[in-house]
Amino acid sequence: MIGAGRRKSVKAGGYRADMSGPFRILILCTGNSARSILGEALLRDLGAERFEAFSAGSQPKGAPHPAALALLAARGHATDGLSSKSWDVFAGAGATTLDAAITVCASAAGEACPVFPGAPARAHWGLDDPAAVTEPADAVEAAFAATYAALEARVKALVAAPDADLAPDRIAATLNAIHAAA
Repeated sequence: MIGAGRRKSVKAGGYRADMSGPFRILILCTGNSARSILGEALLRDLGAERFEAFSAGSQPKGAPHPAALALLAARGHATDGLSSKSWDVFAGAGATTLDAAITVCASAAGEACPVFPGAPARAHWGLDDPAAVTEPADAVEAAFAATYAALEARVKALVAAPDADLAPDRIAATLNAIHAAA
């Protein structure tokens, strides 16, 4: 387990050379208000010390969707610190070096992402946008619950993956296989 020790350093060709500490995963969506927020909270909580989770968007909404926050709170996740922010926060000098960036919506997957430090592996976990459902209230709740369940299954599989499958030369294939199996 990463939290109990240190990862071996690997070649610096595109990945962070110092592989100590948790795996750093950025979850991307266009608005960074629903899917990516749910994914960040799930990975943060289920991944504990082994993963460090972040989320961002290409066109952030400015705040997490209220239904996302309500669902997370109802499921026992802390919502403090969750925010809708631009993916530019994770690009450029001084930004956190990432191990992987996972897009969770088709539009963010098709956009030209900024260059992230460490040239993280990329994967796509395409899910329907629960924020597109606006009424009635029970349909909104059901849409968010379905998205939560889909992300939870993927995050649990990621957390269960052995460190060898998260090595820089294998992590993208592992993340894509998790999505394909879900």
